[in-house]
Amino acid sequence: MEKKAFDLITFGEIMLRLSPPRHARIVDGDVFEKRAGGAELNVASGVALLGLRTGIISRLPQNELGTFIKNRIRFVGVSDDFLSYDDSPSARLGIYYYEMGAAPRKPTIVYDRYNASVCGLTLADIPEEAFTSARMFHTSGISLALGTRDVAIETLKKFKEHGTKISFDVNYRANLWGEDEARETIQKILPLVDVLFISEETSRRMFHKTGDLHSIMKSYADEYGVSIVATTQRTVISPRKHDFTSVIYSAKEDQFYTEAPYTNIDVIDRIGSGDAYVAGVLFGLLKYDDPHKAMQFGNATSSVKNTVPGDLPSSDFKEIDRIIREHNATGPVSEMNR
Repeated sequence: MEKKAFDLITFGEIMLRLSPPRHARIVDGDVFEKRAGGAELNVASGVALLGLRTGIISRLPQNELGTFIKNRIRFVGVSDDFLSYDDSPSARLGIYYYEMGAAPRKPTIVYDRYNASVCGLTLADIPEEAFTSARMFHTSGISLALGTRDVAIETLKKFKEHGTKISFDVNYRANLWGEDEARETIQKILPLVDVLFISEETSRRMFHKTGDLHSIMKSYADEYGVSIVATTQRTVISPRKHDFTSVIYSAKEDQFYTEAPYTNIDVIDRIGSGDAYVAGVLFGLLKYDDPHKAMQFGNATSSVKNTVPGDLPSSDFKEIDRIIREHNATGPVSEMNR
């Protein structure tokens, strides 16, 4: 790919996450832990931590909460060059509450994001130079489900017009929009997408795909011209114990890539692990242009993110590279980093 100022620019809402301590419940807790999060920020930060330059397009309230988010964005190595700010009396930051699960109680999320400042973002708020500054642009179905839909689609189209590779994570959320609306909206942009992330369940339920997983994944390349299709495979043993791997299809090689799963993952915090997977895959594609390496980095970054509290990943290249090597080792490995 051509050398540009940014390897990746993402577009999406950045939120405040409030969680009761550990496994306490929302309904009876008195204390909430404050963190920054949001699918596209999680992806941008994951790629930045692995060593590439990233930025995010979003809109924040011009107040103390907006400053907290801006500082977190900078802390994880993501550029804030393309943030805009809302100084109106109605400015607000979207919030979500997350309650951890413990079998048989599932994790619970409650959203409070209606009329957040990001919904007022317009194409005019995005500097024109942004559209020529990135090798790849990424957004998700969450941005299409919210009040940011129109500007997200127009932004995606403008990046595509300037030759930028487009990455899209369907990331369907039933509590944000219905399957019919989601399918009709996403089908319109799929011909513009180069790298697609979609679950097998979403393919079957929302897109009414049938057949085995490989034929389903390949159909997106055949029907829409998608170059890379990635599908995760998570086995939930309990809220605290998961197995994880994935399958990547490359249309260029007409080949599928997978590996043995990471097993018995100690799940401290599942939120953001899907975004960490996206970050690992995009890093592998941007750094190496190699679907097999992309699959390995995606699996490793997602697996280790489950072990870290909060939405944002915290693994650098050195840690992920070591985890990949140990996962593929045939002999004994060290039980401690020292």
